[in-house]
Amino acid sequence: MDAVRLNKNFNLVNLRTKKTVRKVKARAIFDAIAKAAWHSGDPGLVFLDEINRKNPIPEIGQIEATNPCGEVLLLPYESCNLGSINLAKMTKANSLDWQRLKDCVRLGIRFLDDVIEVNKFPLPQIKKVTSSNRKIGLGIMGFADMLISLGIPYTSKKAVEIAKAIMSFIHKESLNASHRLAKERGVFRNYRYSIYAKKNFKMRNATVNTIAPTGSISIIAGCSSGIEPIFAVTFLRNVLSGTRMFEINPLFEKSIKEKGLFNKGLITKVARSGSIQDIKEIPPDMRRVFITAFDVPPRQHLMIQATFQKYTDNS
Repeated sequence: MDAVRLNKNFNLVNLRTKKTVRKVKARAIFDAIAKAAWHSGDPGLVFLDEINRKNPIPEIGQIEATNPCGEVLLLPYESCNLGSINLAKMTKANSLDWQRLKDCVRLGIRFLDDVIEVNKFPLPQIKKVTSSNRKIGLGIMGFADMLISLGIPYTSKKAVEIAKAIMSFIHKESLNASHRLAKERGVFRNYRYSIYAKKNFKMRNATVNTIAPTGSISIIAGCSSGIEPIFAVTFLRNVLSGTRMFEINPLFEKSIKEKGLFNKGLITKVARSGSIQDIKEIPPDMRRVFITAFDVPPRQHLMIQATFQKYTDNS
């Protein structure tokens, strides 16, 4: 990244031979990556040096890869065992229901630890490494829907503050839940090689949290995906079978109906761009909270992600 910032040349290294193949302009490579990611979602970037600085069991080995979406950092033959709490269901009387969230975290950690016990592994190597480290990843989805329900714009300072409050709370309760499980069921097999052994803090699991994209399970749950802003207020979803499904955000639909503004003409107008920021017929209070991905400045988007990452022991 220093080479990108300073517009310097960058060594392209063959990972097998460890030899430099040629030198290229770092900024040109980075620009190509950024444009491709904006256009198609790929490629993703993985910073292995930073990942291994946060490796919870460095004596066992270096992390070389992630799962397909990049949210779980894996040693060779490790598997990912994930679950996500729907934050849209964690509100009560226009505020966060902290007790319900706490209960969900405790149950979620226990449930994911159970998954490792009852799972059927395709290879003995996967079973051995997964059972030795017991990495799990309890995360969240529905963050954008929760903000909308609370009347908090995704683009606001308050959104960053609530992200910090939520994820620090979840991480603390996740660690405590794994600690209790360690007393009940025993520590994970490679615990003595972990950062937790040095702190004399017993843990059942080498990691406890991650934030997955939840692209599919959020559709099943009927909420926004992961920690992302809503993609669009209304849009057409293309299905592999060839069908096209018209989607409208349920919170937007409820709000616009309550205000007596719901009509086919207005919905068609919204559907043209997916955003309501330039539609004057929609009241300012709705435009303030129904923020889509294209309405969020890049720096704010990064601030939200960085805040959640600070309290996540995967990614």
